[in-house]
Amino acid sequence: MKRHLINGAYGVLDYASYPLGMAVVAPIVLHRLGAAEYGLWTIATAVVSTGGIVASGFCDANIQRVARLRGSGDSASMAHAVRSMLGINLTLGSAIAAIVWIAAPLAAARIAASHPEQLRECLIALRIASPMVLLRAIESVFASTQRAFEAFRNSVRINTSVRLITLASAAVLALTGRRSVSIMAATAVFFAIGSVFQLLETRNLLGGLSLFPRIQPRETRILLGFGVFTWLQALGGVIFGQLDRVILGLSLGVAAVAPYSLCVQFAHPIFGLTASGLQFLFPYLSGRAGAVSAAAFQRTLFHAFLVNLALVACGAGMLLLAGDRLIELWAGHAVAQASARILPAIVAGSSLMGLSVTGIYAALALGQFKTFAILSLSSRAAMLLLMLYLIRHSGVPGLAASRVLYGLLGLLIYLPLLQRFAKSRKTSHSAAPLVLACDLQEAANS
Repeated sequence: MKRHLINGAYGVLDYASYPLGMAVVAPIVLHRLGAAEYGLWTIATAVVSTGGIVASGFCDANIQRVARLRGSGDSASMAHAVRSMLGINLTLGSAIAAIVWIAAPLAAARIAASHPEQLRECLIALRIASPMVLLRAIESVFASTQRAFEAFRNSVRINTSVRLITLASAAVLALTGRRSVSIMAATAVFFAIGSVFQLLETRNLLGGLSLFPRIQPRETRILLGFGVFTWLQALGGVIFGQLDRVILGLSLGVAAVAPYSLCVQFAHPIFGLTASGLQFLFPYLSGRAGAVSAAAFQRTLFHAFLVNLALVACGAGMLLLAGDRLIELWAGHAVAQASARILPAIVAGSSLMGLSVTGIYAALALGQFKTFAILSLSSRAAMLLLMLYLIRHSGVPGLAASRVLYGLLGLLIYLPLLQRFAKSRKTSHSAAPLVLACDLQEAANS
């Protein structure tokens, strides 16, 4: 239990360190360099973040696979899986980095259209972002492997240290009159150093085995078979993540975006902190799925859901009680008034999504990547369609209501889990591990 609490605390630290650091550093960079330079820095950082998310979308499959092999004691296959994952991410990361590099001149011309003197600087900043996407793709393999070992401490310490050092360097460089290119260059250097430390930590966990990328056919097929669905889900998250604000701005103007965006920003940690705090469940459940009975697995899942429920209830309760005042302190009375009528619905949507966290980690631990991807993408598409309808008929409150539907659809992840548990109870080997029991049932039906 103590180890799980420690892993949960480190998961929260991993989630919270960057936004808290940005809250301190962003005003310094904005004040010292001006809005244009600050905007360029945030755009280049967003390119690294977005490209890295897409390039590392297969890493959930790596966590599940390595945790499962670790549970069965298959060290040789573990090494093959990690090296194959490196080969996959190296290929995908190189492709996305190349796209960023090639697209940089066109993107820089559009970004710097109102500030032509900034064109060259913008191009260099985007070109620096290109190899950083590849670095992030590689580093994510090491971080995900450590999570598969339920070793969150060192991975998060390295990540947090790199983030805080890069943010501190950004503040120092801004105070000394350096511009966005210098900040991005320093970030790239620290990021590379952090990746080396993650590599060394991962090698220690694997007993010093070689981590040279290698496409091992069997492990690569397994990782791609599972991982393509988590990659599609990650891609869908990038695409759908900002669409609601874009549609709102196009439909009702930029003035309507601020209250809605602030409500979403304040409510999102209900899901984000819950997912980060319970992140240890994914490797833990992956390791137990092939080693314990279905009944024991269900008991673990039930206890996890109770903790999940408590975390969501605490977060939602605090936000409903104090959210209006926080928004007023943050953005003023007028924005707080406009936010008051939509905050409860947005909090409800985020809370419902937060309640799906245990189900998501359980589904992934059991290898139900396809089911998760289908439910995730279809719920996002449903939210988008409802959003287009409600924003026309109800305005901003309608848009907030569509997030409640999204949260409700997220809870559907529990249906295939319940179905799988029901199948396991029908088998004659009810004391067998859940994965084996379900496989026997599927074999009997074929």
